[in-house]
Amino acid sequence: MTDAIKIDVWSDIACPWCYIGKRNLEAGLAETTGDADAPKVEVTYHSFELSPDTPVDFDGDISDFLAEHKGISREQAAQMHEHVTGVAANAGLEYHFEKLQHTNTVKAHELIHFAKANGKQVEMSERLMAAYFTEGRHVGRVDDLVALAAEVGLDADAAREALESDRHLADVRADQAQATAYGIQGVPFFVIDGKYGVSGAQPPAAFAQIARQVWGERAAASAS
Repeated sequence: MTDAIKIDVWSDIACPWCYIGKRNLEAGLAETTGDADAPKVEVTYHSFELSPDTPVDFDGDISDFLAEHKGISREQAAQMHEHVTGVAANAGLEYHFEKLQHTNTVKAHELIHFAKANGKQVEMSERLMAAYFTEGRHVGRVDDLVALAAEVGLDADAAREALESDRHLADVRADQAQATAYGIQGVPFFVIDGKYGVSGAQPPAAFAQIARQVWGERAAASAS
């Protein structure tokens, strides 16, 4: 039996294109499930902080942050947000930048590693992104993160202990070091079977195509 294709995804839960990329990846893989020899795929999410200098409680909205730290005017930010909201809608996502609470994401990444250790990584990543972009929830404070962990079925007390002890901070840093080693400078970034790199929120068809290609290469190699 052929082993599953490994797809390693570097992303930040506060990256709008990462959530779109996640949804497009899922849609693309779903397209392949009806194949006679459907690819088996295992997806793992890895930590990448787009704005590690952001305070947990940022005084202002996302447009203020972009103006202060990225030199982008509020007008430019509004245009960017309008565009990405439309792209997100095409992927079946509902973004609300007017509700968004910009924050530091390192604790959210620690929580995703805690969830991974407890078999809930994909669910936790999805919950955090939805909380941030759709619901305007705060995803930087321990209390808020513990509540979100409980919503996906994780033990709240264990999640709190993991976050307060920084138990998974080394895992976050290891992901970031691997991203640097790969030369990843922006996210989302997808590494397929450790040999193919795919940058950006590609359309579902692109993910379906590469899954089929790699699966076919596997089958050819095993037959030879």
